[in-house]
Amino acid sequence: MNIVKKIRIFLSMNILKKFLFFEAFFYLGWARILKSIPFSRIAPTLGVHMDETSLSSNESNKLVLRSISEAIHIMSRYTFWESQCLVRAIAGMKMLERRQIESTLYLGTAKDENGKMVAHAWLRSGPFYITGAEEMERFTVVSKFAKGLSKKTTKGEYNE
Repeated sequence: MNIVKKIRIFLSMNILKKFLFFEAFFYLGWARILKSIPFSRIAPTLGVHMDETSLSSNESNKLVLRSISEAIHIMSRYTFWESQCLVRAIAGMKMLERRQIESTLYLGTAKDENGKMVAHAWLRSGPFYITGAEEMERFTVVSKFAKGLSKKTTKGEYNE
């Protein structure tokens, strides 16, 4: 598809979709900057370590989740920087956090066909996978971060 056709398609979109694409582009850039910082420094900002958010579905969020997923996947192809799985997952998490929608970011490892260790990141909200779902099955989860959980009480229960 040539550039003129892409520009026409973009200009024909409604203003909310354009804003969502700009937001995705911004958060992909922000996440790429975070990726250049040592992970031990950014990990605390990703949520509760080794915890997960609920798998239950909130049907009212379904359209928002699909829109965010689509915007991240499309805009990651147009960034001037690397926007692979971890960058996409962090960007998606921040976009969901802005909308007060909980999510879980997963980090996994596996061995490729040459026996070399490879890593992958993906993001889930409720039962829906926002980023990274296409490859997650072959990876073993080594870490996860839950964003949007209520604070734990002293008895280990969650407040609402």
